[in-house]
Parts: sequence; structure tokens; C-alpha cells
Amino acid sequence: MNSQGKIMAKTILITGASSGIGAFVAKLFLDRGWNVGLVARRKDKLDEIAKNYDNSLCLKCDVSKEKQIENAFELMIDRFGEVNVLFNNAGIFTPQARIDQIDIKDWQKSIDVNLTGMFLSAREAFRHMKKNGGRIINNGSISAHTPREGSVPYTTTKHAITGLTKTIALDGRELNICCGQIDIGNANTEMVSNLSHSDHVVETMEVSDAAEAVWNMAQLPLSTNVLTMTIMANKMPFIGRG
Repeated sequence: MNSQGKIMAKTILITGASSGIGAFVAKLFLDRGWNVGLVARRKDKLDEIAKNYDNSLCLKCDVSKEKQIENAFELMIDRFGEVNVLFNNAGIFTPQARIDQIDIKDWQKSIDVNLTGMFLSAREAFRHMKKNGGRIINNGSISAHTPREGSVPYTTTKHAITGLTKTIALDGRELNICCGQIDIGNANTEMVSNLSHSDHVVETMEVSDAAEAVWNMAQLPLSTNVLTMTIMANKMPFIGRG
């Protein structure tokens, strides 16, 4: 509520908002009246997503750069007053290969974006949420539990996100800061389609279903937390041997 007694719209900052799951989540929250900060390196893509919305703020930012993340949050708060929710979503999948074939540059790129980027974004959100509480939702991926072949860099970072999530949830308890993790399996995005092979059908689900799951987590009161949620294509080979 602002100084005039008006109820203000809730605010979410979304990293990796220029494509895939991040873009779908951004559109969903914009359509439902939230103030949305869209963060990604490709500002032209962000502008395209948010061009018809007054409740948006597009922020060009490399999540692996500390000062750029700090600046993005400052601009967000200058515009909307606070950040109620962070959807910590930015991530990359480097070329698939066995560990003996992985270039150190691809390993480091995964660490920089998937792990350091998530740490920096969560740290800045936590700092701003200390006063009024808030919610951090980390995009973990099914790879936080079970790897895909040839995915050492990606899977290693996603296992680390589980530790990050649990520790933030523990540290945030007394400050009314919730932290949870959504593990998404085979949503129909460009990243997943690039993993398909001519001799292997990748079972997928609609990206909108994953976005709705993020919406449901974000809507919860701060007295309630979803520590982990798994949402996946029903026919993907994750459970059992089928």
C-alpha cells in the first residue's frame, strides 16, 4: 500500500526473460497485472515481449556480472518501490559431451551463468527483501535430481542450486523470506528442442504449464513455502526404467 492508501500491484523480477520459460512467465504475470522486471542480455527481445505493457521494465543485464545485477535491482526498485518475488531463471546448456571432451570454457560458462548468476541474483533479492519479506523461486531443472547424458557442466550447476535453495530458505526464515525450487522437465522450449536427435523422440509439455506452476508458487502467502516442486512431461523417462 502506498502513501495514498492505494493497494499496489505486486512486483516480480525475472532473469532469463527473453526466451523460453522466462518469457512465458513474464507474459503471464504481465497479463495478470503484476509489475514485471524482465532481465536478460538481449534487450531487443525483452522490448518485444513487453512492448504493450505499462507494468513492465526491461533491463539489459548479464547475470554473471555483480554490478549489473545490483544496478538492475536498483532500477527495479526506483520504478516499482520493491521486489516481492524473484524468479531466478537464467541458465544455459553448453554442448553435450562426455567429461573428457568438455572444454574448460564451456564448464566455466555454465558455472558463471547457472550458478554464479543465480547466487548474485538471489543475494541481491535477499538484501532488498530483508525489510518486508519476499519470495525467491530458483529454476532448478530435472537435472537437479537426475542427469541427461553428456551434461556434466549443466547437471553439476543444477545440483548446486538445490543446496543454494535450501540454505536461503533456512537463512530467510526469521526474515519472512521464502525460497523454493521448481524443477522443470522437458518444457517445449528452444533449449529442449536443441537436445532432440533424429533417432530419439523427446517427450515435452507446454511451457505455459510450467509458467502456471511458477504463478502458483508466487501467489502463496509468506507463511507458506514450496521448498521443491517437480513439473514434467508425463511421458518423459524420469521415473522408473520405462
